Amino acid sequence: MKLRLVCVGKLTEAWQRTAAVDYAGRVQRYFPLDIVELKEEKGGRKGDMAGLLKREGIRILEKIPDRAFLIVLDERGRNLGSEQVANLLSAEMLHGGRNWCLIIGGPYGLDPAVRKRADLILSLSKMTFTHQMARVFLLEQLYRSCTILKNEPYHNR
Repeated sequence: MKLRLVCVGKLTEAWQRTAAVDYAGRVQRYFPLDIVELKEEKGGRKGDMAGLLKREGIRILEKIPDRAFLIVLDERGRNLGSEQVANLLSAEMLHGGRNWCLIIGGPYGLDPAVRKRADLILSLSKMTFTHQMARVFLLEQLYRSCTILKNEPYHNR
């Protein structure tokens, strides 16, 4: 099983890049991980928001592997605990065999076509985070899920 993380935008702060590289390296001890960064579309607040999201959405959809289990991060998605995410990962490994593709949109969200394609719409929290912070948090949760599945002591049950 492989993991792919598709993100709109780059990590702008050095500490975010450091944290993301650290957690990505930890995840890669368990699963192959591919991180795809897509350039943010310009023209947000004052421009054509629907057009901006549609253009980003087309580029996102092109990066989703065939048959992948698609998880889209969205603040309106389902809230799952760390152990629930680990159980979902375990079930997919045992029964589905599909690779996971996880999507983090840009600062203005995601095109409805991307949300429609999702197998799961997941919220990291009821609070709003920047898309850069969401990447760090998601990578940490993927690592946490791996340690839960292996009964390693990182997740203090």
